[in-house]
Amino acid sequence: MSPRKAPTYTGVPAWIYAVAAAGGLLVLLPLAAMVARVNWPQFLPLITSDSSLTALGLSLRTSAASTALCLLLGVPIALVLARGSFPGQRLLRSLVLLPLVLPPVVGGIALLYTFGRQGLLGRTVEVLGLQIAFSTTAVVLAQTFVALPFLVVSLEGALRTAGPRYEAVAATLGARPSTVLRRVTLPLVLPGLASGAVLSFARSLGEFGATLTFAGSLEGVTRTLPLEIYLQRETDADAAVALSLVLVAVAVSVVALAYRSPRPSGRTFAGSMTAQSTTAESATPPRATRGGVQ
Repeated sequence: MSPRKAPTYTGVPAWIYAVAAAGGLLVLLPLAAMVARVNWPQFLPLITSDSSLTALGLSLRTSAASTALCLLLGVPIALVLARGSFPGQRLLRSLVLLPLVLPPVVGGIALLYTFGRQGLLGRTVEVLGLQIAFSTTAVVLAQTFVALPFLVVSLEGALRTAGPRYEAVAATLGARPSTVLRRVTLPLVLPGLASGAVLSFARSLGEFGATLTFAGSLEGVTRTLPLEIYLQRETDADAAVALSLVLVAVAVSVVALAYRSPRPSGRTFAGSMTAQSTTAESATPPRATRGGVQ
């Protein structure tokens, strides 16, 4: 007979659970109501129509492209915000996170006046033979605009939690900044980076307002799944509900993937640094070294 575990103190008052349950119901009840309205006998035909599959395929492709763009642009921004120190850093953080609170339609208007034919950069881009507004590229840009803060917030938090300690140790051992970034910093914050990427993908998948304003709704080109749901709602409510359920299922899957338990990573330079540092700490007292390591 296994010994009974001693109760652990959580520090959470009992009434907190009641309020948390009410909050959970606020999210779950609308979803349950939507599931109850699904026309299950016609569910498969509704979600496998040509227009639905085209919209779903376009959403997945553009969301993947915007997530890649978020990684390309968001990782440097998060590194600058977490590790850098310069005047205007708080202002830069506020501007980067602005799409989180900005109405999506306002973001779409801003993009239109930047990359549209009469926009700030639109004429220059048009001279080069490119037209961004009302194209698939516009969908990717709109999704990137609203999803980028999710990656930056997740990665900046992971960087601040990890701290610069191991990077400083690697620098004292002669590693170049690019090597430190590739073999120490990024492996250390890989779970946060993965979570940010998945959340960015989920946000891109559900983007509606900025996409409609900046890219329009052309089937096969700019009509993503949220736009298809909006249009189907006017003509076929059953199809709109069925497609909404598909979108919810995909979103729940990717969010669950983002918050799954992290698997043990393989041996990396960061892991070696951690082991070496732990061994050194247990064997020698702390001391000041070059790079601020103690």
